[in-house]
Amino acid sequence: MIRKIIKIDKEACNGCGLCVNACHEGAIGLIDNKAVLLRDDYCDGLGNCLPVCPTGAITFEEREALEYNEEEVLRMQKKAEESKVPDKPFTGCPGSQARSLRPAAPAAVAPDTDTKASSASESVSRLMQWPVQIKLVPVNAPYFNGADLLIAADCTAYAYADFHEEFMKNRITVIGCPKLDDVDYSEKLTQIFLQNDIKSITVVRMIVPCCGGIVNAVKAAMLASGKIIPWQVITVSTDGTLIN
Repeated sequence: MIRKIIKIDKEACNGCGLCVNACHEGAIGLIDNKAVLLRDDYCDGLGNCLPVCPTGAITFEEREALEYNEEEVLRMQKKAEESKVPDKPFTGCPGSQARSLRPAAPAAVAPDTDTKASSASESVSRLMQWPVQIKLVPVNAPYFNGADLLIAADCTAYAYADFHEEFMKNRITVIGCPKLDDVDYSEKLTQIFLQNDIKSITVVRMIVPCCGGIVNAVKAAMLASGKIIPWQVITVSTDGTLIN
């Protein structure tokens, strides 16, 4: 049948996932950090996902599509509700409570606003989870599974100006300082690698020698876990430029 249904522009999609949460029918999912319409018959054509999309990647179109299957959607919603495990009350330090975050959408800017103000309003945090300290993150936090992982020396975010957009965007971020933290990061990282399906690892370190400790910890953790994970190391100089 010909009916109104959503259309997602993958090029415009930034993978924020806001549309996934807005779609109560479960018609939208994320694949390779891009929103996709998983099933035509789960899309009711009402477009609750449209207003939450920060990039305008979702529009309506009229095309041949399966009829909206309300009965199946209700059945799946009921099944999902019944399978939920009640949340256990968190009794530890509030700073170490694991939770996922959704980066905020850039604020709208009037056309006549000057360039400097426009640039400031478009700057948003790309942090996708809390906590971020390697010592504090739970090794089995749900946000680790299937994640592209950023492991960064904490000084790098201060030295490199575009750290959020270039390194943190669409990655789960953990940070530490191998010189100041009296702990072997490799043990914690080994457990994170073992207990989760990590898709890739990006290590960002400073050029200073002590920062080599964070690279060595990642190497040791991958060897101990026995997993082969695609990884790269990026070095930042003390003046904020990239070495490689």
